[in-house]
Amino acid sequence: MKPQDSLTVNILEKEYRVACPTHEKDDLKASADLLNKRLDKIKKTGSVLGTERIAVMAALNLSHEVVNSEQIRKEYAELDARISKLSERIESSIRQIKLF
Repeated sequence: MKPQDSLTVNILEKEYRVACPTHEKDDLKASADLLNKRLDKIKKTGSVLGTERIAVMAALNLSHEVVNSEQIRKEYAELDARISKLSERIESSIRQIKLF
């Protein structure tokens, strides 16, 4: 088992103590900072009232970004596979030409 540590993060001006593996503390802090910035941005627009609604909107926005980035990675993977197949066909054609 990896060593556990804890980190205190501030989100919407409240402190939360979160347990996490020692090697993930920086990532957790960065995640909390990103979330807090998103929450604060939504809160400042004034169009969403209530802490719970602000949190839901921030979570929805972040989830949407994750889904989009996963879709982009999938599209790149598909393009990479197509490029690999085309490269193989080109190399095969070149080998055949050299045989003649």
